[in-house]
Amino acid sequence: MTFVSPKFLLFIALVLCAYFVAPKKVRWIVLLVASYAFYYLSSGKLLLIHMITTVVTFVVARWIYAINEQGKRELARSKLPRKEKKALRAQIKRKARPVLVLGICVVLSLLLVLKYYNFFADNINSLVGASRGGLPYLSLLLPIGISFYTLQAIAYMVDVYRGKCLPDSNIFKFALFMSFFPQIVQGPIPRYKQLANQLYEPHDFDYVRVCHGAQLVLWGWIQKMIIADRLAIPVNEVFEHYENYHGLLVFLAAAGYGLQVYTDFSGGMDIARGVSQMLGIELELNFKQPYFSTSIEDFWRRWHITLGSWMKNYVFYPLSLSRSFATLSRRSRKFLGDFVGKRLPPILAMFIVYFLVGFWHGADWKYIAYGVWNGIFLVLGILLPEQYARWADACHIDRESFSWRAFQITRTFCICSLGRLFSRGVSFTAAISMFSSIGYRWRDLSFLYDGTFTALGLATPEWFVLIAFVAILLLVDRYHERGGHIRESIDRQNLVFRWAVYIGAIVAILIFGSYGSGFEAVSFIYGGF
Repeated sequence: MTFVSPKFLLFIALVLCAYFVAPKKVRWIVLLVASYAFYYLSSGKLLLIHMITTVVTFVVARWIYAINEQGKRELARSKLPRKEKKALRAQIKRKARPVLVLGICVVLSLLLVLKYYNFFADNINSLVGASRGGLPYLSLLLPIGISFYTLQAIAYMVDVYRGKCLPDSNIFKFALFMSFFPQIVQGPIPRYKQLANQLYEPHDFDYVRVCHGAQLVLWGWIQKMIIADRLAIPVNEVFEHYENYHGLLVFLAAAGYGLQVYTDFSGGMDIARGVSQMLGIELELNFKQPYFSTSIEDFWRRWHITLGSWMKNYVFYPLSLSRSFATLSRRSRKFLGDFVGKRLPPILAMFIVYFLVGFWHGADWKYIAYGVWNGIFLVLGILLPEQYARWADACHIDRESFSWRAFQITRTFCICSLGRLFSRGVSFTAAISMFSSIGYRWRDLSFLYDGTFTALGLATPEWFVLIAFVAILLLVDRYHERGGHIRESIDRQNLVFRWAVYIGAIVAILIFGSYGSGFEAVSFIYGGF
Protein backbone atom coordinates (compact mmCIF):
# COMPACT_ATOMS: atom_id res chain seq x y z
CA MET A 1 0.00 0.00 0.00
CA THR A 2 1.85 3.07 -1.24
CA PHE A 3 1.23 6.69 -0.28
CA VAL A 4 -0.27 7.42 -3.70
CA SER A 5 -2.71 4.53 -3.99
CA PRO A 6 -6.50 4.80 -3.57
CA LYS A 7 -6.19 2.26 -0.73
CA PHE A 8 -4.02 4.69 1.19
CA LEU A 9 -6.54 7.51 0.69
CA LEU A 10 -9.29 5.28 2.12
CA PHE A 11 -6.98 4.16 4.93
CA ILE A 12 -6.23 7.78 5.94
CA ALA A 13 -9.94 8.68 5.92
CA LEU A 14 -10.72 5.74 8.23
CA VAL A 15 -7.83 6.56 10.57
CA LEU A 16 -8.83 10.23 10.84
CA CYS A 17 -12.43 9.32 11.61
CA ALA A 18 -11.45 6.67 14.17
CA TYR A 19 -8.88 8.93 15.83
CA PHE A 20 -11.13 11.95 16.37
CA VAL A 21 -14.20 9.88 17.31
CA ALA A 22 -12.34 7.71 19.87
CA PRO A 23 -12.14 8.78 23.54
CA LYS A 24 -9.03 10.89 24.15
CA LYS A 25 -7.35 8.41 26.46
CA VAL A 26 -7.28 5.68 23.79
CA ARG A 27 -6.37 7.78 20.74
CA TRP A 28 -2.76 6.65 20.91
CA ILE A 29 -4.07 3.07 20.69
CA VAL A 30 -5.90 3.98 17.48
CA LEU A 31 -2.59 5.20 16.03
CA LEU A 32 -0.82 2.02 17.17
CA VAL A 33 -3.42 -0.26 15.58
CA ALA A 34 -3.39 1.84 12.40
CA SER A 35 0.42 1.76 12.26
CA TYR A 36 0.65 -2.02 12.67
CA ALA A 37 -2.19 -2.52 10.17
CA PHE A 38 -0.39 -0.30 7.66
CA TYR A 39 2.89 -2.14 8.16
CA TYR A 40 1.24 -5.55 7.81
CA LEU A 41 -0.60 -4.49 4.65
CA SER A 42 2.72 -3.24 3.23
CA SER A 43 5.14 -5.94 4.39
CA GLY A 44 3.03 -8.88 5.59
CA LYS A 45 4.81 -11.27 7.95
CA LEU A 46 7.96 -9.13 7.86
CA LEU A 47 6.21 -7.12 10.56
CA LEU A 48 7.76 -9.70 12.91
CA ILE A 49 11.26 -8.34 12.16
CA HIS A 50 10.11 -4.85 13.10
CA MET A 51 8.55 -6.17 16.30
CA ILE A 52 11.82 -7.90 17.28
CA THR A 53 13.70 -4.62 16.84
CA THR A 54 11.07 -2.83 18.93
CA VAL A 55 11.20 -5.33 21.82
CA VAL A 56 15.02 -5.49 21.87
CA THR A 57 15.31 -1.69 21.84
CA PHE A 58 12.74 -1.31 24.62
CA VAL A 59 14.39 -3.94 26.87
CA VAL A 60 17.93 -2.63 26.32
CA ALA A 61 16.91 0.97 27.07
CA ARG A 62 15.19 -0.12 30.31
CA TRP A 63 18.27 -2.17 31.24
CA ILE A 64 20.59 0.80 30.68
CA TYR A 65 18.29 3.01 32.72
CA ALA A 66 18.25 0.51 35.59
CA ILE A 67 22.07 0.46 35.68
CA ASN A 68 22.20 4.27 35.64
CA GLU A 69 19.58 4.57 38.39
CA GLN A 70 21.37 2.07 40.61
CA GLY A 71 24.57 4.05 40.12
CA LYS A 72 22.81 7.30 41.04
CA ARG A 73 21.56 5.74 44.28
CA GLU A 74 25.08 4.61 45.09
CA LEU A 75 26.36 8.12 44.43
CA ALA A 76 23.66 9.65 46.61
CA ARG A 77 24.49 7.32 49.53
CA SER A 78 28.24 7.70 49.24
CA LYS A 79 30.26 10.45 50.91
CA LEU A 80 33.17 10.19 48.53
CA PRO A 81 35.33 13.15 47.52
CA ARG A 82 34.45 14.88 44.26
CA LYS A 83 37.29 13.21 42.34
CA GLU A 84 36.23 9.72 43.43
CA LYS A 85 32.59 10.45 42.59
CA LYS A 86 33.70 11.31 39.08
CA ALA A 87 35.49 7.97 38.88
CA LEU A 88 32.36 6.20 40.13
CA ARG A 89 30.25 7.89 37.43
CA ALA A 90 32.71 6.66 34.81
CA GLN A 91 32.45 3.17 36.28
CA ILE A 92 28.64 3.29 35.99
CA LYS A 93 28.98 4.29 32.34
CA ARG A 94 31.34 1.37 31.76
CA LYS A 95 28.74 -0.99 33.22
CA ALA A 96 26.03 0.34 30.89
CA ARG A 97 28.22 0.44 27.80
CA PRO A 98 28.26 -3.34 27.07
CA VAL A 99 24.45 -3.37 27.29
CA LEU A 100 24.27 -0.53 24.78
CA VAL A 101 26.72 -2.29 22.47
CA LEU A 102 24.68 -5.49 22.74
CA GLY A 103 21.46 -3.67 21.79
CA ILE A 104 23.10 -1.90 18.86
CA CYS A 105 24.65 -5.16 17.61
CA VAL A 106 21.32 -7.01 17.73
CA VAL A 107 19.25 -4.41 15.85
CA LEU A 108 22.09 -3.66 13.44
CA SER A 109 22.64 -7.34 12.70
CA LEU A 110 19.06 -7.65 11.47
CA LEU A 111 19.70 -4.85 8.99
CA LEU A 112 23.11 -6.20 7.94
CA VAL A 113 21.83 -9.73 7.34
CA LEU A 114 18.64 -8.81 5.50
CA LYS A 115 20.03 -5.96 3.41
CA TYR A 116 23.74 -6.66 3.06
CA TYR A 117 24.31 -10.42 3.41
CA ASN A 118 24.40 -11.11 -0.34
CA PHE A 119 26.71 -8.11 -0.89
CA PHE A 120 29.19 -9.50 1.63
CA ALA A 121 28.78 -13.03 0.24
CA ASP A 122 29.44 -11.83 -3.30
CA ASN A 123 32.63 -9.98 -2.33
CA ILE A 124 33.92 -12.83 -0.15
CA ASN A 125 33.22 -15.35 -2.90
CA SER A 126 35.08 -13.14 -5.39
CA LEU A 127 38.11 -13.13 -3.10
CA VAL A 128 38.24 -16.86 -2.30
CA GLY A 129 37.37 -17.95 -5.84
CA ALA A 130 34.59 -20.16 -7.11
CA SER A 131 36.78 -23.28 -7.05
CA ARG A 132 37.19 -23.08 -3.28
CA GLY A 133 33.49 -22.77 -2.64
CA GLY A 134 32.08 -19.87 -0.72
CA LEU A 135 29.08 -18.46 1.02
CA PRO A 136 25.66 -19.33 -0.39
CA TYR A 137 23.38 -16.61 -1.72
CA LEU A 138 20.07 -16.20 0.06
CA SER A 139 16.68 -14.98 -1.17
CA LEU A 140 15.91 -12.46 1.56
CA LEU A 141 12.98 -10.09 1.78
CA LEU A 142 13.55 -6.58 3.11
CA PRO A 143 10.99 -5.11 5.52
CA ILE A 144 9.90 -1.61 4.53
CA GLY A 145 11.71 1.18 6.30
CA ILE A 146 14.26 -1.10 8.02
CA SER A 147 17.14 1.30 7.33
CA PHE A 148 15.14 4.14 8.88
CA TYR A 149 13.74 2.45 11.97
CA THR A 150 17.10 0.79 12.74
CA LEU A 151 18.74 4.22 13.00
CA GLN A 152 15.74 5.38 15.04
CA ALA A 153 16.24 2.49 17.49
CA ILE A 154 19.99 3.11 17.82
CA ALA A 155 19.44 6.83 18.47
CA TYR A 156 16.92 6.03 21.20
CA MET A 157 19.25 3.61 23.01
CA VAL A 158 22.18 6.01 22.79
CA ASP A 159 20.07 8.93 24.04
CA VAL A 160 18.97 6.87 27.07
CA TYR A 161 22.60 5.89 27.68
CA ARG A 162 23.68 9.54 27.50
CA GLY A 163 20.86 10.58 29.83
CA LYS A 164 19.22 12.80 27.22
CA CYS A 165 15.85 11.12 27.58
CA LEU A 166 14.11 8.75 29.96
CA PRO A 167 13.18 5.32 28.58
CA ASP A 168 9.56 4.60 27.86
CA SER A 169 7.90 2.47 30.55
CA ASN A 170 5.02 1.31 28.33
CA ILE A 171 6.10 -1.10 25.60
CA PHE A 172 2.91 -0.50 23.61
CA LYS A 173 3.42 3.25 23.57
CA PHE A 174 7.04 2.69 22.59
CA ALA A 175 5.83 0.41 19.80
CA LEU A 176 3.83 3.34 18.47
CA PHE A 177 6.95 5.54 18.49
CA MET A 178 8.80 2.87 16.50
CA SER A 179 6.00 2.21 14.00
CA PHE A 180 4.10 5.50 13.43
CA PHE A 181 2.81 4.78 9.93
CA PRO A 182 3.39 8.09 8.05
CA GLN A 183 7.14 8.08 8.80
CA ILE A 184 7.89 4.36 8.96
CA VAL A 185 8.25 3.97 5.17
CA GLN A 186 10.98 6.52 4.39
CA GLY A 187 11.42 8.77 7.40
CA PRO A 188 12.08 11.35 8.57
CA ILE A 189 14.25 9.71 11.25
CA PRO A 190 12.69 11.01 14.48
CA ARG A 191 14.25 11.65 17.87
CA TYR A 192 12.31 10.31 20.84
CA LYS A 193 12.09 13.67 22.62
CA GLN A 194 10.71 15.33 19.51
CA LEU A 195 8.03 12.80 18.54
CA ALA A 196 6.99 10.52 21.41
CA ASN A 197 4.89 12.92 23.49
CA GLN A 198 3.11 14.14 20.37
CA LEU A 199 2.04 10.57 19.64
CA TYR A 200 0.87 9.82 23.16
CA GLU A 201 -1.06 13.03 23.79
CA PRO A 202 -4.60 13.25 22.34
CA HIS A 203 -5.18 15.95 19.73
CA ASP A 204 -8.50 17.63 19.02
CA PHE A 205 -9.88 18.15 15.54
CA ASP A 206 -8.72 21.46 14.06
CA TYR A 207 -10.15 22.49 10.70
CA VAL A 208 -7.27 24.85 9.78
CA ARG A 209 -4.66 22.25 10.72
CA VAL A 210 -6.43 19.55 8.71
CA CYS A 211 -6.61 21.88 5.69
CA HIS A 212 -2.89 22.66 5.96
CA GLY A 213 -2.10 18.96 6.18
CA ALA A 214 -4.29 18.19 3.17
CA GLN A 215 -2.53 20.93 1.18
CA LEU A 216 0.82 19.37 2.00
CA VAL A 217 -0.44 15.94 0.92
CA LEU A 218 -1.66 17.37 -2.39
CA TRP A 219 1.71 19.03 -2.98
CA GLY A 220 3.45 15.75 -2.21
CA TRP A 221 1.26 13.92 -4.70
CA ILE A 222 2.00 16.53 -7.38
CA GLN A 223 5.75 16.16 -6.85
CA LYS A 224 5.60 12.38 -6.88
CA MET A 225 2.95 11.59 -9.49
CA ILE A 226 3.40 14.41 -11.98
CA ILE A 227 7.13 15.16 -11.81
CA ALA A 228 9.03 12.19 -10.31
CA ASP A 229 7.13 9.38 -12.03
CA ARG A 230 7.19 11.21 -15.35
CA LEU A 231 10.92 11.90 -15.08
CA ALA A 232 11.54 8.24 -14.29
CA ILE A 233 10.70 7.24 -17.89
CA PRO A 234 13.52 9.08 -19.77
CA VAL A 235 15.95 8.69 -16.85
CA ASN A 236 15.47 4.91 -16.80
CA GLU A 237 15.93 4.74 -20.56
CA VAL A 238 19.31 6.50 -20.49
CA PHE A 239 20.67 4.71 -17.41
CA GLU A 240 19.52 1.24 -18.42
CA HIS A 241 20.79 1.62 -22.01
CA TYR A 242 23.75 3.90 -21.25
CA GLU A 243 25.84 2.41 -24.06
CA ASN A 244 23.57 4.17 -26.58
CA TYR A 245 23.96 7.69 -25.15
CA HIS A 246 26.81 10.12 -24.67
CA GLY A 247 27.82 13.68 -23.96
CA LEU A 248 25.50 16.31 -22.58
CA LEU A 249 22.49 13.98 -22.73
CA VAL A 250 24.06 11.68 -20.12
CA PHE A 251 24.67 14.65 -17.83
CA LEU A 252 21.06 15.77 -18.32
CA ALA A 253 19.90 12.27 -17.40
CA ALA A 254 21.98 12.43 -14.20
CA ALA A 255 20.56 15.88 -13.42
CA GLY A 256 17.09 14.55 -14.20
CA TYR A 257 17.62 11.67 -11.82
CA GLY A 258 18.64 14.12 -9.10
CA LEU A 259 15.41 16.01 -9.66
CA GLN A 260 13.47 12.73 -9.74
CA VAL A 261 14.93 11.64 -6.39
CA TYR A 262 14.19 15.05 -4.91
CA THR A 263 10.54 15.16 -5.98
CA ASP A 264 10.05 11.49 -5.13
CA PHE A 265 11.61 11.70 -1.68
CA SER A 266 10.47 15.22 -0.82
CA GLY A 267 6.99 14.38 -2.13
CA GLY A 268 6.86 11.35 0.16
CA MET A 269 8.02 13.49 3.08
CA ASP A 270 5.30 16.05 2.38
CA ILE A 271 2.65 13.33 2.31
CA ALA A 272 3.95 11.93 5.62
CA ARG A 273 4.13 15.37 7.21
CA GLY A 274 0.72 16.32 5.85
CA VAL A 275 -1.03 13.21 7.18
CA SER A 276 0.70 13.66 10.54
CA GLN A 277 -0.30 17.30 10.66
CA MET A 278 -3.94 16.41 10.13
CA LEU A 279 -3.61 14.23 13.25
CA GLY A 280 -2.00 17.09 15.18
CA ILE A 281 1.56 15.70 14.98
CA GLU A 282 4.49 17.67 13.57
CA LEU A 283 7.26 15.65 11.94
CA GLU A 284 10.70 17.13 11.45
CA LEU A 285 11.51 18.91 8.19
CA ASN A 286 13.68 16.70 5.99
CA PHE A 287 14.34 19.00 3.02
CA LYS A 288 15.00 22.72 2.78
CA GLN A 289 15.33 23.76 -0.87
CA PRO A 290 18.53 21.69 -1.46
CA TYR A 291 18.93 22.81 -5.06
CA PHE A 292 19.50 26.37 -3.92
CA SER A 293 22.62 25.22 -2.05
CA THR A 294 25.87 27.09 -2.64
CA SER A 295 28.22 24.25 -1.64
CA ILE A 296 28.18 20.51 -1.05
CA GLU A 297 28.27 21.15 2.69
CA ASP A 298 25.26 23.44 2.34
CA PHE A 299 23.52 20.80 0.19
CA TRP A 300 23.83 18.14 2.90
CA ARG A 301 22.51 20.57 5.49
CA ARG A 302 19.38 20.88 3.37
CA TRP A 303 19.04 17.35 1.94
CA HIS A 304 17.76 14.45 4.08
CA ILE A 305 18.26 16.65 7.13
CA THR A 306 17.39 14.01 9.72
CA LEU A 307 19.91 11.51 8.28
CA GLY A 308 22.60 14.20 8.34
CA SER A 309 21.68 15.10 11.91
CA TRP A 310 21.80 11.41 12.92
CA MET A 311 25.24 10.93 11.37
CA LYS A 312 26.54 14.11 12.99
CA ASN A 313 25.31 13.24 16.50
CA TYR A 314 25.97 9.50 16.55
CA VAL A 315 29.01 9.07 14.27
CA PHE A 316 30.85 12.30 13.41
CA TYR A 317 31.08 13.92 16.87
CA PRO A 318 31.79 10.68 18.79
CA LEU A 319 34.63 9.92 16.36
CA SER A 320 36.16 13.37 15.89
CA LEU A 321 36.04 14.15 19.63
CA SER A 322 37.27 10.74 20.78
CA ARG A 323 40.57 10.16 22.58
CA SER A 324 41.90 8.12 19.65
CA PHE A 325 41.31 10.93 17.20
CA ALA A 326 42.78 13.49 19.62
CA THR A 327 45.94 11.34 19.89
CA LEU A 328 46.05 11.04 16.10
CA SER A 329 45.80 14.82 15.81
CA ARG A 330 48.69 15.41 18.24
CA ARG A 331 50.96 12.89 16.52
CA SER A 332 50.11 14.00 12.98
CA ARG A 333 50.98 17.61 13.79
CA LYS A 334 54.59 16.54 14.35
CA PHE A 335 54.87 15.09 10.83
CA LEU A 336 52.25 16.97 8.78
CA GLY A 337 52.22 20.35 10.46
CA ASP A 338 49.56 22.17 12.45
CA PHE A 339 47.32 22.94 9.46
CA VAL A 340 46.77 19.33 8.39
CA GLY A 341 47.19 17.79 11.85
CA LYS A 342 44.48 19.97 13.32
CA ARG A 343 42.06 19.09 10.52
CA LEU A 344 42.87 15.40 10.24
CA PRO A 345 40.31 14.17 12.86
CA PRO A 346 37.31 15.92 11.25
CA ILE A 347 38.52 14.87 7.79
CA LEU A 348 38.73 11.19 8.74
CA ALA A 349 35.45 11.37 10.63
CA MET A 350 33.84 13.02 7.59
CA PHE A 351 35.10 10.29 5.27
CA ILE A 352 33.79 7.60 7.60
CA VAL A 353 30.41 9.34 7.81
CA TYR A 354 29.99 9.59 4.05
CA PHE A 355 31.29 6.07 3.51
CA LEU A 356 28.48 4.97 5.84
CA VAL A 357 25.98 7.30 4.13
CA GLY A 358 26.80 5.66 0.81
CA PHE A 359 26.65 2.15 2.27
CA TRP A 360 23.36 2.99 4.03
CA HIS A 361 21.85 3.80 0.63
CA GLY A 362 22.39 0.33 -0.74
CA ALA A 363 24.39 -2.90 -0.80
CA ASP A 364 26.61 -2.12 -3.78
CA TRP A 365 30.01 -0.54 -4.39
CA LYS A 366 28.36 2.15 -6.49
CA TYR A 367 26.62 3.51 -3.38
CA ILE A 368 29.89 3.54 -1.48
CA ALA A 369 31.42 5.46 -4.40
CA TYR A 370 28.50 7.90 -4.17
CA GLY A 371 29.28 8.50 -0.49
CA VAL A 372 33.02 8.89 -1.17
CA TRP A 373 32.30 11.32 -4.02
CA ASN A 374 30.43 13.62 -1.64
CA GLY A 375 33.02 13.06 1.09
CA ILE A 376 35.83 14.27 -1.20
CA PHE A 377 34.15 17.61 -1.86
CA LEU A 378 33.26 18.04 1.80
CA VAL A 379 36.89 17.44 2.77
CA LEU A 380 38.02 19.99 0.18
CA GLY A 381 35.64 22.41 1.86
CA ILE A 382 37.47 21.81 5.15
CA LEU A 383 40.97 22.09 3.67
CA LEU A 384 40.64 24.91 1.15
CA PRO A 385 38.26 27.66 2.37
CA GLU A 386 41.08 30.19 2.75
CA GLN A 387 42.44 29.27 -0.68
CA TYR A 388 38.97 29.74 -2.21
CA ALA A 389 38.76 33.17 -0.62
CA ARG A 390 42.18 34.17 -2.01
CA TRP A 391 41.18 33.00 -5.50
CA ALA A 392 37.97 35.01 -5.31
CA ASP A 393 39.84 38.11 -4.17
CA ALA A 394 42.45 37.67 -6.90
CA CYS A 395 39.65 37.56 -9.49
CA HIS A 396 38.00 40.64 -7.90
CA ILE A 397 34.79 38.69 -7.28
CA ASP A 398 32.07 40.31 -5.24
CA ARG A 399 31.06 37.37 -3.05
CA GLU A 400 27.78 39.08 -2.16
CA SER A 401 26.69 39.51 -5.78
CA PHE A 402 23.83 37.62 -7.44
CA SER A 403 26.12 36.35 -10.21
CA TRP A 404 28.52 34.74 -7.69
CA ARG A 405 25.67 33.09 -5.83
CA ALA A 406 24.25 31.85 -9.16
CA PHE A 407 27.68 30.41 -10.01
CA GLN A 408 27.90 28.65 -6.63
CA ILE A 409 24.41 27.16 -7.02
CA THR A 410 25.21 25.97 -10.58
CA ARG A 411 28.55 24.49 -9.50
CA THR A 412 26.94 22.63 -6.59
CA PHE A 413 24.15 21.36 -8.84
CA CYS A 414 26.68 20.00 -11.35
CA ILE A 415 28.74 18.25 -8.65
CA CYS A 416 25.61 16.69 -7.14
CA SER A 417 24.33 15.62 -10.57
CA LEU A 418 27.60 13.92 -11.49
CA GLY A 419 27.50 12.08 -8.16
CA ARG A 420 24.09 10.72 -9.13
CA LEU A 421 25.79 8.65 -11.83
CA PHE A 422 27.03 6.41 -9.01
CA SER A 423 23.78 6.15 -7.07
CA ARG A 424 21.65 5.48 -10.18
CA GLY A 425 24.06 3.70 -12.51
CA VAL A 426 23.21 0.04 -13.02
CA SER A 427 26.65 -0.79 -11.59
CA PHE A 428 29.88 0.88 -10.52
CA THR A 429 31.53 0.12 -13.87
CA ALA A 430 28.49 1.49 -15.71
CA ALA A 431 28.76 4.72 -13.70
CA ILE A 432 32.45 5.07 -14.65
CA SER A 433 31.55 4.42 -18.29
CA MET A 434 28.87 7.13 -18.15
CA PHE A 435 31.38 9.54 -16.60
CA SER A 436 33.73 9.04 -19.52
CA SER A 437 30.90 9.24 -22.05
CA ILE A 438 29.97 12.74 -20.86
CA GLY A 439 33.26 13.98 -22.30
CA TYR A 440 32.71 12.08 -25.54
CA ARG A 441 31.13 14.28 -28.25
CA TRP A 442 29.98 16.70 -25.51
CA ARG A 443 29.50 19.39 -28.15
CA ASP A 444 26.99 17.26 -30.06
CA LEU A 445 23.57 18.86 -29.48
CA SER A 446 21.76 16.94 -32.21
CA PHE A 447 19.63 15.17 -29.58
CA LEU A 448 17.74 18.44 -29.15
CA TYR A 449 16.19 18.24 -32.63
CA ASP A 450 16.70 14.71 -34.03
CA GLY A 451 13.83 13.08 -32.13
CA THR A 452 15.97 11.59 -29.34
CA PHE A 453 13.89 13.23 -26.62
CA THR A 454 10.73 11.60 -27.95
CA ALA A 455 12.54 8.26 -28.21
CA LEU A 456 13.29 8.48 -24.49
CA GLY A 457 9.69 7.56 -23.78
CA LEU A 458 7.86 10.86 -23.40
CA ALA A 459 5.83 12.44 -26.19
CA THR A 460 6.21 16.19 -26.80
CA PRO A 461 3.09 17.16 -24.77
CA GLU A 462 4.45 15.12 -21.86
CA TRP A 463 7.69 17.10 -21.94
CA PHE A 464 5.73 20.35 -21.81
CA VAL A 465 3.76 19.09 -18.80
CA LEU A 466 6.99 18.09 -17.09
CA ILE A 467 8.70 21.43 -17.77
CA ALA A 468 5.65 23.37 -16.57
CA PHE A 469 5.45 21.56 -13.24
CA VAL A 470 9.20 21.69 -12.68
CA ALA A 471 8.92 25.46 -13.17
CA ILE A 472 6.13 25.55 -10.56
CA LEU A 473 8.31 23.52 -8.19
CA LEU A 474 11.23 25.94 -8.62
CA LEU A 475 8.97 28.95 -8.06
CA VAL A 476 7.58 27.44 -4.85
CA ASP A 477 11.07 26.54 -3.60
CA ARG A 478 12.30 30.03 -4.48
CA TYR A 479 9.40 31.53 -2.54
CA HIS A 480 10.27 29.38 0.48
CA GLU A 481 13.97 30.22 0.09
CA ARG A 482 13.12 33.89 0.45
CA GLY A 483 11.26 33.24 3.69
CA GLY A 484 7.73 32.87 2.36
CA HIS A 485 5.16 30.25 3.37
CA ILE A 486 3.00 29.18 0.46
CA ARG A 487 0.21 27.63 2.56
CA GLU A 488 -0.10 30.72 4.71
CA SER A 489 -0.20 32.85 1.56
CA ILE A 490 -3.04 30.72 0.18
CA ASP A 491 -4.89 31.10 3.50
CA ARG A 492 -4.85 34.87 3.11
CA GLN A 493 -6.68 34.70 -0.20
CA ASN A 494 -10.45 34.76 -0.60
CA LEU A 495 -12.55 31.60 -0.51
CA VAL A 496 -13.01 31.36 -4.29
CA PHE A 497 -9.27 31.59 -4.98
CA ARG A 498 -8.40 29.06 -2.27
CA TRP A 499 -10.83 26.46 -3.58
CA ALA A 500 -9.72 27.13 -7.14
CA VAL A 501 -6.18 26.21 -6.06
CA TYR A 502 -7.35 23.05 -4.28
CA ILE A 503 -9.54 21.87 -7.14
CA GLY A 504 -6.86 22.75 -9.66
CA ALA A 505 -4.32 20.64 -7.77
CA ILE A 506 -6.70 17.66 -7.62
CA VAL A 507 -7.58 17.95 -11.31
CA ALA A 508 -3.89 18.23 -12.23
CA ILE A 509 -3.14 15.01 -10.33
CA LEU A 510 -6.04 13.18 -11.97
CA ILE A 511 -5.18 14.38 -15.48
CA PHE A 512 -1.39 14.55 -15.45
CA GLY A 513 -0.52 11.98 -12.77
CA SER A 514 1.66 9.18 -14.11
CA TYR A 515 0.19 5.85 -13.02
CA GLY A 516 1.37 2.30 -13.21
CA SER A 517 -0.70 -0.83 -13.35
CA GLY A 518 -3.78 -0.96 -11.18
CA PHE A 519 -3.84 2.83 -10.71
CA GLU A 520 -0.78 2.69 -8.43
CA ALA A 521 2.11 5.03 -9.07
CA VAL A 522 5.70 3.89 -9.38
CA SER A 523 7.09 2.77 -6.01
CA PHE A 524 8.92 5.37 -3.96
CA ILE A 525 12.67 5.21 -4.49
CA TYR A 526 13.35 5.21 -0.75
CA GLY A 527 10.35 3.00 0.00
CA GLY A 528 12.52 -0.12 0.03
CA PHE A 529 14.93 1.27 2.57
